[in-house]
Amino acid sequence: VLDSQYGMYVWPCAVVLAQYLWAHRRSLPGKRVLEIGAGVSLPGVVAARCGAQVILSDSEELPRCLQSCRSSCLMNCLPHVPVLGLTWGRVSPELLSLAPIDIILGSDVFFDPRDFEDILTTIYFLLEKNPHAQFWTTYQVRSADWSIEALLYKWKLKSIHIPLHSFGADKEHLASSSLPGRHTIEMIIISLAQSDGT
Repeated sequence: VLDSQYGMYVWPCAVVLAQYLWAHRRSLPGKRVLEIGAGVSLPGVVAARCGAQVILSDSEELPRCLQSCRSSCLMNCLPHVPVLGLTWGRVSPELLSLAPIDIILGSDVFFDPRDFEDILTTIYFLLEKNPHAQFWTTYQVRSADWSIEALLYKWKLKSIHIPLHSFGADKEHLASSSLPGRHTIEMIIISLAQSDGT
């Protein structure tokens, strides 16, 4: 997909997150996974192909992205994967009626700082409903002052940095693509902070 609009392109972060899923493929069968801001849906498709029960989502205001999710599923023989319109920061009937979730995926969703709080509001809502769930996310470092630390603290969330070398994603070429090695990409896992302040 060569259209470089946000959700119509396989961004390097998606390749890195897909690599993490592949490295953990033995733990995925039966897991309930939601990908937010899915767009082309590479991480969600990989999770589904590895046996997870996946729901793909993108903004209800972006019908082309939702169609891209559906097309990716069809091209990967996953016609029964549901695709939902979920807009960050908005409590919708679709969000309220989601089944329990084990893992939330998001690749390069922390792109526009104006969206950061809406994203974390949605993540907090999902983690409150699913206290043992985790948000697995990759992001590209585009600015030296990029940070979500204050928002994590505000929403009582914690993060753990996952080194790319720990799952073989620190290579110049990953998945036959030269993209990941040319960008500074990080991975974190976000979960609810414990009541003891950690």
